Amino acid sequence: MMAEDGDERTFKSLGVCGELVKACESLGWKTPSKIQVEAIPHGLEGRDVIGLAQTGSGKTGAFALPIIQALLQKPQPFFACVLSPTRELAIQISQQFEALGSSIGVKCAVVSCLKFQ
Repeated sequence: MMAEDGDERTFKSLGVCGELVKACESLGWKTPSKIQVEAIPHGLEGRDVIGLAQTGSGKTGAFALPIIQALLQKPQPFFACVLSPTRELAIQISQQFEALGSSIGVKCAVVSCLKFQ
C-alpha cells in the first residue's frame, strides 16, 4: 500500500478511529508519516508488520495506534507486551503509548533487567 506522491493521507483514511485521530492531533501529528501509511492498515487488520525507518520517523505510532485501537475495541487490563533493545527506548515507547491512550487511561510499565554474563 504505497502512498503516491501528492496523495495526502490522513490517520482517519488509514482506518484510525476518531478518538485516536484526536489523540494524534493533540500530539501535533497532522498527517501520517510514510512508515505509518505503510504499517497502520496492516496492524489494524491484526497482521504482523516488520518496518525499518529512520529515528524520529513515526515507527512507534505505526505500531502503537493499532494496538491501542484494538484495546479500545476489546478493553482488558493487560493487553500488549512491547520489547525494546534499550531501557531508554522502552521509556520513550511507554510515554508515547500513554500519550496516545490518555483518553482511555492507558498505563504502561517499563520492566528492565541487568545484563547477565
